[in-house]
Amino acid sequence: MILVGVDAMGGDFAPAEVVKGVNLAIAKNKEIEINLYGDQDQILKYLIPHERVHIIHTPDFVDMGEKDPIKVVRHNKSASIILAMNDLRDKKIDALVSGGPTQVIMVGGYIIVKRAEGMRRIALAPFIPSPDGRKRIILDTGGNVTLEPIDLVDFGRHATIVAKTLLGIDNPKCALLNIGTEPGKGREFDKEAFKLLEDQKEFNFIGNIESKELFTTEADIILQDGWTNNIAIKSLEGTAKTMANVLKKEIMSSLWGKIGYLFMRKNLERFKEDFNTLKVGGAMILGLNGIVVKSHGSSNQETFFQAILQAADLVSKDVLNLINRQ
Repeated sequence: MILVGVDAMGGDFAPAEVVKGVNLAIAKNKEIEINLYGDQDQILKYLIPHERVHIIHTPDFVDMGEKDPIKVVRHNKSASIILAMNDLRDKKIDALVSGGPTQVIMVGGYIIVKRAEGMRRIALAPFIPSPDGRKRIILDTGGNVTLEPIDLVDFGRHATIVAKTLLGIDNPKCALLNIGTEPGKGREFDKEAFKLLEDQKEFNFIGNIESKELFTTEADIILQDGWTNNIAIKSLEGTAKTMANVLKKEIMSSLWGKIGYLFMRKNLERFKEDFNTLKVGGAMILGLNGIVVKSHGSSNQETFFQAILQAADLVSKDVLNLINRQ
């Protein structure tokens, strides 16, 4: 049995959407138990009681707008996310899922859970969906605004193991997101990172890609600092939403368009789902001594459901030990 800790109070729509996601996960996967950390009275409003769900009661939680993550981690010991992280560190749970504030989770990762041996930095590593049906890992997406080029080598090595075990890719391809495909493009950081990635022999580096290729590249892993990747992925999300809204407006602007919509509705729904980043669950915090999956703050019950299954999958496939043994 895999025991997943879930921060019931983390997220814009917590605890309602979190607990509803737990209900779905427990019904779907018979091999998991869940510890729900948070206010018991609030949790019970939405929880379908189950013998494999246990509430770890605390009235304290971290506000989504928290500005001082270090203070929270060091002094708010009874907050739901801090209790869960302590239990992960102490091996009382096998994995942790939270939609709480990113920087609090990242700082808690450094201070409480600790980094894996040999890792200088940890990284947010979400899977991004695409119209070709593939999932790609992109990292870092906001955990570190600045990095050293060598950090991307560490990220590539660890992400390769995740891609092999979780996505079933025999020889994952890694690429560096840059302003051009030629080796000499970009900042000094990009040039040095390219050289280090090209020289290493531990994983398959295929060179630079541009942001216009994020949905079409042959790469399975996309590397860059958190500032650049965060802008890139949010630009993709915004463009997809804008395209969908414009398309809907044009279709509904005429009678024939409305009639046509009746025939195209399923196609348009599939188009929307192809670009829906919320359906992939969450981002693994790569480089920690524990499995942590960070869901988007605006996640709904389906997203938390997927994040819990993703965390359990990472545990069942022994990803952490595979990374630590390399």
